[in-house]
Amino acid sequence: MTFAVFIIAIILNAVANILMKAGALAPKENTGITDVFLNMVSNPVIISGVICFWLGLAAYNYVLIKTDLSVAYPIMTSIGYVIVILASWLFFKETLTFFQLSGIVLIIAGVWMVAR
Repeated sequence: MTFAVFIIAIILNAVANILMKAGALAPKENTGITDVFLNMVSNPVIISGVICFWLGLAAYNYVLIKTDLSVAYPIMTSIGYVIVILASWLFFKETLTFFQLSGIVLIIAGVWMVAR
């Protein structure tokens, strides 16, 4: 059960970041701090991202009750990082270099070692 909740927490956190980026790309007339704030509170994509953050936080909190922080945190951040990099490349057409791909391989190897 903890493993499934952990996977859900990781995915929700990554999806939240992706939604926040997608919402931030909405066309705007001005980019002042007030405009950014108004976009945050009125943009349904950003609001969905915040909800995903909240749900992911709840799931992650459950995982922390059951698992050591020294294991959970590196896995949460690194796997989320890999998901966000790949989604950014796929959805936002961001560049994915050989060094980034190499880093992803190293991250996955590191997660495997931490989780053992």
